[in-house]
Amino acid sequence: MAPMKLYGSTLSWNVTRCVAVLEEAGAEYEVVPLDFSKGEHKAPDHLARNPFGQVPALQDGDLFLWESRAICKYVCRKNKPELLKDGDLKESAMVDVWLEVESNQYTPALNPILFQCLIRPMMFGAPPDEKVVEENLEKLKKVLEVYEARLTKCKYLAGDYISVADLSHVAGTVCLGATPHASVLDAYPHVKAWWTDLMARPSSQKVASLMKPPA
Repeated sequence: MAPMKLYGSTLSWNVTRCVAVLEEAGAEYEVVPLDFSKGEHKAPDHLARNPFGQVPALQDGDLFLWESRAICKYVCRKNKPELLKDGDLKESAMVDVWLEVESNQYTPALNPILFQCLIRPMMFGAPPDEKVVEENLEKLKKVLEVYEARLTKCKYLAGDYISVADLSHVAGTVCLGATPHASVLDAYPHVKAWWTDLMARPSSQKVASLMKPPA
C-alpha cells in the first residue's frame, strides 16, 4: 500500500505535530512540501485536500483529512491504537482530556510567544512585542503549574503510558526551545523530566531535526 502523504511545511508546528505521531506509530508516510510564498496552500488542488487552505492535510488512498489532532488520532487508530488507549474506557478518556488541554490551554498560551519570538522576526523583520510575550508567559506558567501537579502523580499526562496527548506537545515545545524563554520549563521539575523523556524518543528527535530552519 502506498505511504500516506502529509502536505505542508515542516517548519509548521501543526504539520510536525502529525510527524511526531506518524514517527511514533511507525507509519509509512512522506511529507509533500507546499510553498506558501507561491500560494500553493490556496491553490485548487490543495483546497480539494483542505477546504480552508491550511496545513496540514493528510492523504491516505482516497481519504483526505485535515486538522492536525484529527490526523493524529487517525494515524494512531490505523497504526498504533495503544497511543489512544481505546481498549480501556477510563484510560482513553484521560488521553482525550489531556489532548483537549493541550489544544485549549497549553497551545493558546504558547502560540503567541512563538509568533512574537520566531515568526515576527523571520517573516516580517520586526522585533517581538514584549508585552504580548510577557502576558502569554504568565498564562503559560499557570498552565504549567497544572501540568506539574499532574506529573507528580504519573509519568505521562494521561497516566503511566505515553499517548497522543504527550506527542501533541512535541512540535510546539521544540519551538519554545528556540526562543529566549526555553528556560520557563526549568521551574517545574516534573514537567522538565517529562519533557526530557519525550525528547529522548526518536520520534521527537525527528521532529526537532525537521524544524531546524535553513541556514
